[in-house]
Amino acid sequence: MMLATDLDGTFLAGDPDNRQRLYQLISAHPGITLVFVTGRGLEVVVPLLSDPAIPQPDYIICDVGATVVDGKTLQPVYPVQSEIDARWPGEQLILQKLAAFPGLERQQVPQQRRCSWFCEPDAVTDELRAAVEALDCDLLFSAGMYLDCLPRGVNKGSTLQRLVEHLDESLDDVLVAGDTLNDLSMYEQGFKGVCVGESEAALLEATGDRAKVLHARLSGCGGILEAISHFGFLGPLGVDSELRDLQIKGKADLVMVYHRLPYEEVEQDGKVIRRPPSSPNGILPTLLSFFAGDQQGSWVAWSIHDPRRREGFEVHTKVDAERYPNLVAARVALTKEDVDVFYKRFSKEAFWPTLHTFWERAVFREEDWAVFLKVNRLFAERTAAEAAQGAVVWLHDYNLWMVPAFLRPLRPDLNIAFFHHTYFPSADVFNVLPWRREIIGSLLQCDYIGFHIPRQAENFVDVVRGVAPLEVVEETGCAPRYLTYGCAVGLERMATRIKVHGREIGLGAHPVGLDVDRVQQVLDSEVCQEQITMLRKELEGIRVVLSVERLDYTKGTYAKLLAFEALLEAHPELIGKVSLITICVPAAREMTIYAELLGQIEQAVGRINGRFSRVGWTPVQFFYRAVPFDQLVAYYLMADVMWITPLRDGLNLVAKEYVATQGLCGGAGVLVLSEFAGAAAELHGALLTNPHDPHDLRDGLYIGLTLGRAEREARLRELFGVVQHNDIRRWGDEFLQAVRGVHREALEHSDEVA
Repeated sequence: MMLATDLDGTFLAGDPDNRQRLYQLISAHPGITLVFVTGRGLEVVVPLLSDPAIPQPDYIICDVGATVVDGKTLQPVYPVQSEIDARWPGEQLILQKLAAFPGLERQQVPQQRRCSWFCEPDAVTDELRAAVEALDCDLLFSAGMYLDCLPRGVNKGSTLQRLVEHLDESLDDVLVAGDTLNDLSMYEQGFKGVCVGESEAALLEATGDRAKVLHARLSGCGGILEAISHFGFLGPLGVDSELRDLQIKGKADLVMVYHRLPYEEVEQDGKVIRRPPSSPNGILPTLLSFFAGDQQGSWVAWSIHDPRRREGFEVHTKVDAERYPNLVAARVALTKEDVDVFYKRFSKEAFWPTLHTFWERAVFREEDWAVFLKVNRLFAERTAAEAAQGAVVWLHDYNLWMVPAFLRPLRPDLNIAFFHHTYFPSADVFNVLPWRREIIGSLLQCDYIGFHIPRQAENFVDVVRGVAPLEVVEETGCAPRYLTYGCAVGLERMATRIKVHGREIGLGAHPVGLDVDRVQQVLDSEVCQEQITMLRKELEGIRVVLSVERLDYTKGTYAKLLAFEALLEAHPELIGKVSLITICVPAAREMTIYAELLGQIEQAVGRINGRFSRVGWTPVQFFYRAVPFDQLVAYYLMADVMWITPLRDGLNLVAKEYVATQGLCGGAGVLVLSEFAGAAAELHGALLTNPHDPHDLRDGLYIGLTLGRAEREARLRELFGVVQHNDIRRWGDEFLQAVRGVHREALEHSDEVA
């Protein structure tokens, strides 16, 4: 069948459950051709295409029939469109001929091959009609205020009929749906039709004697479903037989959806064993803590499945039966190739550089996007099967951008929250992505979206504005917690609630905190104390500047080395007294894109040491390896200056680890921090520097090295106060409270409407 439907009041209206049933029916049934037929201009329809909850149309007839395009490519359908074009005398001629008529106010809406005005009924005079007739056009006046000048013989119905002929479809296979007199022309072509419930009285009167037109009882999508059954389009069993069984629900009240399992899987003697994570990732223990006690929960993450293994793939595994008795890991089976493409190649080569404003480095492959969609769909399907009725689903980071698009149609009852751990760039950068509309449309299926800082949340709002009409429902000031005009990522006010496509989405700033108690435990450990003793001997009499980061062009390591070289040139009195210790964690072996960067860094280190080394003193100590956290904390304690200068960073937890170490030990270390790191907006007391300015980078480090003790101590007290108060537990609690608050308000609002 072909469903040709008006939008406002029809396909976009009705009871939410009926909308969901109709949308699922269309998405699941390959035999249904969907045609949007609307008075809107194409530019106004396009934002709907980014909403994954709305089925994608096969064709779009808009501008009251004057425009007809393919729904996938948005290219004109020829020869239907060219026939309409031939009848249109041109916008400027129309405007010129009708300029003398009073009472016409041009509508400020996108339109093609038509001219539209607002006017009172008495402005539609015989003289005006004659003028339009002389232009070989049709005049359409509706709802007592809308006036359209259209090509002769062009309307919704005539264009639909011509499209049906062009596609060689049978008239008996077409169902038209509408709700106002503007849709009357569709019912005049001999198609089967439905006037949905609450239709305009004039339309009901005009179609009352048509045997092929059903006056439905239910409004919007409910009326369309009535008509599908009434006319027997889907056979004797009707709509229910065509819908997939999506009512199977899990038991988890909280579903954590993360790219990593809460344990590590390693192969030993040909068997896969599980062990606690070796990475000092403070987020994992915090996220696990929400499943303590009786909390029913699932942790959805990927696991590599090798089909050559004789043992079957185990979807559900226990995480920790003693500490989290009701938590299961729900594993998504991926092949090694899936993981390599989805995570190690595509995410790092396409999304990572774009998010960090290095779009010129991005590589976009359509075949990689297909794998990304496949993996996200698998995550969504597993999540839908795990979640209890009305459960909270907490999605993490850009690897799972498309999960909401697949999940919302499967489980409209869920409360979907998303936290974006990486930087979210401005619209002019994000819009480089070929799939920006699909990504934003997916994120707009969430109930709540969190970012580290207000600037990133506001960047998201600006990106959405370029995809769909947006209303800011609520906003708040950013001070005093965040810097406003004091750094590159500062902001005065941010939106905390927006409305898009009739749905409200909550937004929030939630910078990830640190597990300060864990740092204290490490400081008290024997391994850390031994490392501290060793470093004190090695570095006696030397001021230490410490740099810790992964090997990545976003971290600014090479620029930092050049700045340190410039510092020694400008201040020769520091030679022999200050050393830069750079700990650079290697990227995964499969990520070959960093090979050139590593070569540049190693050459710079060699040159600096060759120029300035003295007996018993090396200016740069470069460690290209992962350093265990208990050893890393010892380096934090020894550093007089922590020099963290990413060119762009979502937050930067290393800065907080340094502050916590110094604060717990009563130190007076100085944090010199890039103003392009998200942490710069939160960490009051840091010395901010611009890593894109070589002089500022050099001079910022010099100031850090020469600050008096009183100021160093004052700055560290302020920094430690922030890190200690806004710890990892507070981050998680505040995020979930915000998510549940938005859900409560939505329920209260729906009760008020009901």
